Parts: sequence; structure tokens; C-alpha cells
Amino acid sequence: MKISVIEARDLSEAWFLCLRKILAEGYEYKIERGSYADQRRKELDFVVIQVRNPGTKPLIPDVPQGVPPPSTMDYVESYLPYLMTAHKAEGEQYTYGQYLEKQIAEVIKMYKEDGYNTNQAFMAVGDSQSIFLSDPPCLRAIDTRIRDNRLNFVVYFRSWDLWAGFPSNLAAIQLLKEYMAGEIGVDDGEIIAMSKGLHLYEYSWELARIAAGVD
Repeated sequence: MKISVIEARDLSEAWFLCLRKILAEGYEYKIERGSYADQRRKELDFVVIQVRNPGTKPLIPDVPQGVPPPSTMDYVESYLPYLMTAHKAEGEQYTYGQYLEKQIAEVIKMYKEDGYNTNQAFMAVGDSQSIFLSDPPCLRAIDTRIRDNRLNFVVYFRSWDLWAGFPSNLAAIQLLKEYMAGEIGVDDGEIIAMSKGLHLYEYSWELARIAAGVD
């Protein structure tokens, strides 16, 4: 497996760099199980994305004229309860918040009461029953670290749709990080995101080429 490493100034640049990376180097295959089964996608084997200043605005990509935006801040703000609270809407199998809500509070408490030098402030998504869901959680972990008085996130996605998922996911995760940093009393830090399944579905290939300026 090839490990791709991407360094970006902000979330917008990270998205555009990932578009170009997948279009140039992504492994193309037919999906046998999962979302869009029987269709094709391009995917990186394993990617590590370091975003130095994820709080830089705008949090979502500013795409060229004529290209539909992959997300909006209105959508990101409506997505936040899905990430941070246990409330489930009708028809939802799960929310990330059902796993994270109590852990968010515990991580804040841990840092405030016990100090910053710990490796235990880790938040997991999913459980032993998740494998039996028709569509298991894509986000599986948010790990945290405070260095130089800054809260940093290390996140892992088992599968990750670059076009429609990445922008909304990371913008919302960044807002979560800003909230937690404020509650702990530290500054906002970096995001390091990892996945063994960052991909573009076939429907988005042409849009991705236009957005990324790739022939």
C-alpha cells in the first residue's frame, strides 16, 4: 500500500490538494459492497493530511464558478448536532454524536482537572455491533493532543467521500475543536486526518477535474 502525505495551510487547500492527488494517483475499482455498489471510484491506499490552520475562513472550499459547492456553512451548522449530540432523526441508524456526546464532556473534564500531558483523551466512534449495520460509521476516532497550549485533533475515517463528505466533516470537526479548546481554556490547533479509504465516486470525477483545474 502506498502512503500519501499531504500538508495544507487550511481546510480549503487540503480539499483541492486531495482532489488532485486522487485524480492523479487514485486506484480505480468497481465497488462490490457499500455505498454506490456496482459503480466505480478512485481511492488512495492510505492518506495522512496535516492541516496547519484549519480555523482559517472559509472552512469550506470556494469552488470555481459553475461548479456546485460540495457543502455550505448552513449545512455544516445543521450537521453539528449529528456530530455532537445523541439525538437521532427518524430513519437514522446512528449518529456520531450518540458515541461522542459523553466523551466530549469527559475529554474536556480530563484536561481541565488532570492537566494536558496525557494520551488517554481519545474519543471512539462505533462499537462491536457497528459491523452489522448496512452502512457502518465512516468516522471512527477523534484523538486529541495539547501541545504549546493548542488543542490538536487526529481523526480517522475508515471510508471517506472526498467530494461530498470531506468538506462538511472537517468543517464540523473544526467547529467542535474550537468549542472544546474554548471550554478547556487553550488555543485552537491543527487537524491531522487519516484514512485508508479517501475516494471520489465516478459521478464526481468530472466535477473534481474542473474544480481542481486538471485536464
